[in-house]
Amino acid sequence: MTPRGAGDGRPLLVMVESNTTGTGPMFAAAARARGLRPVLLGRRPDRYRWVAEEGVEAARADTTDPESVVAVARAMAGPAGVAGVVTSSEYFVAVAARAARRLRRPGPDPAALDRCRDKRRQRAALAGAGVPVPAFAAAGTPQEAATAAAALGFPVVVKPPDGTGSRGVRLCRDAAEVAGHTAALLAAGRDERHQPSLPAVLVEEYVDGPEVSVETFGSAVAAITAKHLGPPPWFVESGHDVPADPGLPDPAAPALAAIRALGLGFGPAHTEIRLGARGPVVIEVNPRLAGGRIPVLVRLARGLDLVGATVDAVTGAGRGLPEPGPGHASIRFLVAARAGRIRRTGGVAAAAAVPGVVDVAFTARPGQHVGGTGSFLDRVGHVITAASTGRAARTAAESALACLELDIDAAVGVA
Repeated sequence: MTPRGAGDGRPLLVMVESNTTGTGPMFAAAARARGLRPVLLGRRPDRYRWVAEEGVEAARADTTDPESVVAVARAMAGPAGVAGVVTSSEYFVAVAARAARRLRRPGPDPAALDRCRDKRRQRAALAGAGVPVPAFAAAGTPQEAATAAAALGFPVVVKPPDGTGSRGVRLCRDAAEVAGHTAALLAAGRDERHQPSLPAVLVEEYVDGPEVSVETFGSAVAAITAKHLGPPPWFVESGHDVPADPGLPDPAAPALAAIRALGLGFGPAHTEIRLGARGPVVIEVNPRLAGGRIPVLVRLARGLDLVGATVDAVTGAGRGLPEPGPGHASIRFLVAARAGRIRRTGGVAAAAAVPGVVDVAFTARPGQHVGGTGSFLDRVGHVITAASTGRAARTAAESALACLELDIDAAVGVA
């Protein structure tokens, strides 16, 4: 760890925790490109492998407490001061925003983030503003959840009201599945960050239809992303295409209406929408950049640097986004089909040789236990492609994904 107060004269970009893959190192690179000094604050900074790999400074702080973040940030910054505060993890958006306010730096409204992070409150706000959302009910016990599901009509979706990355989101086809999944969620009591989770579940109407997400920055639409999902009952995202097929119904208007209804509009947001029988329905609004390397796709396809724009916004140097370009990009994830321990991976060279591929990587290593979570954590690798047409980008991604090899020990875990 770098001693407190150490520095080289550059203003600090404070990164409050991080996602474990994806945009974390991209924020550090964007900060350095702007003459800033990136420092990650975390309760356990060593959990982020990329911090050491990228040579990013780190310091310990209680990242559930804005005052702790502010104190450590000031000590680390010294006379150079803090240029801005950012996070790439949805769990810490409100803490980062409150720390930014205490440091007199730009940021979103913390109260709006609180409202958005509790999906019960988010849904109520959206429904009250006339934004189309699924029928829903909150429940605090398995029996309440089963009763709510019966009233809504099966199948239903049961999810934590404060989760992210599809963790704990399950399609339930009868009362027994609803009660069992609700009991499991309530018994867990903590999220993957080991922080207390809200003691309730959200039971909602299942909206059948294609899923897209609208990537916005401020009040501008940066891209519309087509989403590919794995098999039910889970909602693991197995791929994305940017931009989505223009033949689909336009989800931009309800996404922007949702952002206004929630009091958002500073920096990025990622709004997930189902295109159902009654038109676009807002599933949820996430007050952050998209995960799943969607910002990479947006940069490759549209020429828009959402990570850099976010750094500019939190440091007060925001310039707005340029007009998007005409390209296309896709990602496909290698998803562990069952729980087990990886014995061998392969096929990277063959996948990289597919025309149009710009990145191939395994994010899990031999010896690592993978699968069985029903969430983004089941993804163990990816391929990213770019092309002048959507068909070419999609075809290249699917061809490259077929080259990847994953051998999981059959003796560990079951499907």
